[in-house]
Parts: sequence; structure tokens; C-alpha cells
Amino acid sequence: MLLMMLGMASFSMERFRESLGIGKVLKLQKYDILLIFAALNPIVMIFYFSGCGNSKHVAETIAAGLYDTLVFIPEAARENHYEYELTEGERLGFVFPIYSWAPPKLVLDFVKKMQLKAKPDYLYFVCTCGDNCGLTEKVFRKAIEEKGWHLSACFSVQMPETYIGMPGFKLDTEKNAQLKIDRADDTMMRNIPRLIDNECFSEIVKGSLPWLKTYLVNPGFNKYATDDSKYRVDLKKCTSCGRCMYVCPVQNIKMPQGEPVWLGHCIMCMACYHQCRSNAIQYGKATVGKGQYYFGKTLRWK
Repeated sequence: MLLMMLGMASFSMERFRESLGIGKVLKLQKYDILLIFAALNPIVMIFYFSGCGNSKHVAETIAAGLYDTLVFIPEAARENHYEYELTEGERLGFVFPIYSWAPPKLVLDFVKKMQLKAKPDYLYFVCTCGDNCGLTEKVFRKAIEEKGWHLSACFSVQMPETYIGMPGFKLDTEKNAQLKIDRADDTMMRNIPRLIDNECFSEIVKGSLPWLKTYLVNPGFNKYATDDSKYRVDLKKCTSCGRCMYVCPVQNIKMPQGEPVWLGHCIMCMACYHQCRSNAIQYGKATVGKGQYYFGKTLRWK
């Protein structure tokens, strides 16, 4: 009945907003109507990267809202899968965390190698951050414009902190982490209809001194702060479960003798540290006593 009222053909966002009244009468949630709207419109392909689950949550939420297909960037890169075919009217999206006020190098390298058989009509990205993003939009825009693509929309989503690999960096309190997640969900619910309607907009929180952070601090981070030789394992705590090896998105960990060994191409997502159930992994002294966080699986707070 609802489909008959909405119509089986693609329809405008104006009509979508009108349909919310119908949903209210039929006691359906606003999100149910949104899903039906997306289902009747061109599908979306979202490429995402996530180390500690924040960006995965965002990608999955947007995927549900846009009735799309998800592609995990590290997995696609391992399989040398860089060629994709877009259908007419299909959107193209990217979701990733901010690493030192810029997109992760892994994401930019993937974009550089991507080959599309058709130019996307609508391209957007969503980035997750603990506080702010610097000039991430400018960096990502340049990367796609070098391929002849055009950025249509972007927004940032504050999520709980995960990077604690340096002195002075710490996790959010459990209360603040949940507050960020709740606000992030609100932000996504506000912006998903805008993506459905192919609206052009930019809502990126740059923060203070964005140029300095993105163009001076970030290159230093990529060059010096991804040294995995600083990881240490407390063999008295390590259970040889192999979880650290399993959760590493770039397969940078092996366990030749039942204990983790890092292979030298770490991207500093810190998934191995945060997801170790026995808290046996530390990054030098920087992480000692700081607790662990992984989206949906809070292990311990300090």
C-alpha cells in the first residue's frame, strides 16, 4: 500500500518529505520511509576504511540509508581490485577516519589507483574525527580532481578518540564517547536525505590552524609516527589468540611462534592495541594506562 502511494518510479526529495507525513499516519518510522525512498532510486557504491570501528559504523549506517554496496578499501587493495563500473546515475561515496588532520595515506593511494568506466554524477565523502579535520576536504578534493572527478558533498562526524600513540593523546571518557556516538547518529540521519537528493554541501569541522596541521604535522606523522617497531607485547598477558593479527586491516601482523610480530607497513590504526582482550599490547610507553576502545565493544576505560 505504501509503495503504491509513493509510486514505483524515482521521485524527488520534495515528494520524499511529503511522504514522511504518510509514514506518520501508518505508524512507520521516518527511517523506514527513507529506506524505501533510497530503494527506488539509483544505488550507491561506498568505499570505506576503518581501523577501530568508528568509520565502519558510519559507513554501514549510510549504506543502510542509501541502499548501497560497501567495499572495504584494504581488502580491495590486497586483491588489486581497482576497476569499477558505475551505472547511470549512480553515486560514489567514501568513508574514512582522519589520521593527523588528513585522509589516511592508504585511502589516497587507493583513490589514485581507482579506474571507473564512467564518471560519477555525484561524489561525496564522510570522515570521522575525534575533534576536527584540518584541510581534509582540500586534500581529498585535489586527489579526485586529478582523476577528472568532481566533489559534490562532504561532512565530518565526530566519533570517540582512538589514537593514543603519543604523549598527551587520550581516550574520551565513556560518557563523552557515547555522547559523540549519539550526536554522530543524529548528524547522519540529518545528512542521509541530502545525499539521496544529490544535494551539494560541505560541513567539515576544520578546527584551528588547519593549514599547519594538514600540511606540516600530517607529513611528519606519515613519515615518523607509523613506526611499528615500538609495539611491545607482554608475554605474561598474551594468550596467543591471534586476534591482533585477524583485526589488522593491512595484514601487518604475523604470529610465527605464537606471539605477534609487526612487519613494517603499519598505518597506525591501533586496532591491534584496542582489540587485544588481555591488554597485552602497548605502543612503547605512550599507551600505558590509557585504556582501550573499539566501537560497540568497550573493553576498559582508565
